[in-house]
Amino acid sequence: MFDFDATLPVMAIQFLLFTAIMNVVFYKPLTKAIDERNQYIRSSRAEAQERISKAKHLAEQYEQELAQTRRQSQQVIESAQADAKEMAAQQIAAAQQEVQAQLQQTQQELEQQKQQALSSLEGQVEALSHQMLEKLLGAASG
Repeated sequence: MFDFDATLPVMAIQFLLFTAIMNVVFYKPLTKAIDERNQYIRSSRAEAQERISKAKHLAEQYEQELAQTRRQSQQVIESAQADAKEMAAQQIAAAQQEVQAQLQQTQQELEQQKQQALSSLEGQVEALSHQMLEKLLGAASG
């Protein structure tokens, strides 16, 4: 069947030579390219994980800053509302004092006018009483 002559070792040497050439020409560059690609994928994944981590950290930081800003704005609003209430209370108190002062002044003026009217009426009553007395006395003597 098989003839073991000089061709078998030549074929074996050709096979080994072909395998060595294929290894140098084809398999090593292919393996190198595959390794480089794997390394690129690993570094890209690591970089992506790092960026995701940074993005999460920044998002948390921004949320904290936003919450703090909201608290500060709420405090500013509450302070402004308290100031507005205080100013309104002061203005109401001032207006009430002014109304009270005007009411007292009006009462004083009315009291003065009342006194003037009473004194004027007293004078008129006295004059009328004199006139009536004179008419009565004049009618009684006449």
